[in-house]
Amino acid sequence: MRHRVGHDPTSTEVLAYRHAFHAGNHADVLKHLVLVQVLHRMAEKEKPFTLIDTHAGAGGYSLESRYAQRHAEYENGIARLWARDDLLPVLADYVALVRRFNGDGALEQYPGSPAFAQMLLRPTDPLHLHELHPTEHRILAAYLGARPHTRVQMADGFAALAKELPPPSRRGVVLIDPPYEIKTDYAKVLGAVRTALERFASAVVLVWLPKVALVEAQQLPRRLVNAAAAAPKGWLHAHLTVAAPPQRGLGLTGSSMFVVNPPHGLHDTLREVLPYLARVLAQFEGATHALEQRAP
Repeated sequence: MRHRVGHDPTSTEVLAYRHAFHAGNHADVLKHLVLVQVLHRMAEKEKPFTLIDTHAGAGGYSLESRYAQRHAEYENGIARLWARDDLLPVLADYVALVRRFNGDGALEQYPGSPAFAQMLLRPTDPLHLHELHPTEHRILAAYLGARPHTRVQMADGFAALAKELPPPSRRGVVLIDPPYEIKTDYAKVLGAVRTALERFASAVVLVWLPKVALVEAQQLPRRLVNAAAAAPKGWLHAHLTVAAPPQRGLGLTGSSMFVVNPPHGLHDTLREVLPYLARVLAQFEGATHALEQRAP
């Protein structure tokens, strides 16, 4: 079945950020590849787990919309993987999910994190989604509100973690993916990670980080390392830089995923796939990748 999750361009927007402008770009590829691998590994155990998404968005995005077409960022992201016949198995799995979201047709839609969750979570796995943007929330609620064990809340995902954790099953994944449109998001991310680990030390926490020319962006990874120092299963940090720094402005040169309490095997998977992604998604000759880890 084809999913049609979109936007209402006539609505009054309270927040300026819309992920639809960036859907399917290189940062989404890294973020969702890691999310998919984590969800697969969490499902290997029979006991249910809860996925908490602090900034869920609309659930999915039309790549034919005027938002996505403005800069067509997906052309340097998912589109570069879409038709390749040399994909590594984990990338083939990720692309297959994007194809499933498109009804196995042309690349016209890109799934957001909630859509990947909907495709991968088992019926008994709770899904808790938070989104403050009124239009995004309305679309998300219409798309996933009827799923069993699902809560779609128009709420501050940062603030919600104190009430969300620990989950009843004592197994949980937290995805923290704010727009970083305002500098205070960096401090809020650090606070959210600290809250998550104080409330539930064994939580698997995924944090998406942008590579931009801001002091806050450069300092946050080190601060996350300190916050995760006592995590029972350590942490890993996967980096991908694919674009040259812009001469002006704060353009996104790449991104990274910081994972606290990474599931077993995730490090080895990323060690194999990151060099491939750096080569295939490169927009300049200096594209790089890196993978750091602190094992327990």
